[in-house]
Amino acid sequence: MTRSVRRSDQSGDERGVQASRRTFLARSAGLGSALVLAPLAGAAHADGDRLSVADPAARAVGYTEAAAQVDKAKYPSWSASQNCGNCSLFQGKSGDAWGGCTLFGTKQVAAAGWCSSYTNM
Repeated sequence: MTRSVRRSDQSGDERGVQASRRTFLARSAGLGSALVLAPLAGAAHADGDRLSVADPAARAVGYTEAAAQVDKAKYPSWSASQNCGNCSLFQGKSGDAWGGCTLFGTKQVAAAGWCSSYTNM
């Protein structure tokens, strides 16, 4: 009695390499797409999430969208040269009207604004 053994065209190692290549190509395509689309998603997010002066976190630090509107009696340390655009916590680029602030997470602040956490180190 002879038993026939059927052999596949590929050994186990070759099948693993094929699967690894497929996985690599699929992940590379996904990563490439994510890299291309990420700036577009970030731009949409940046425009739509502005900090409101009514936000409790904004009120806690006296945030205003226009530095000229600062209550000088309440914040005597304020000076006319201070605004979010030249604050060390501002994450926007020079010339941006709105940008991120390390105090407010993902919310955007007005470059012309001000709050009592202003610092220019």
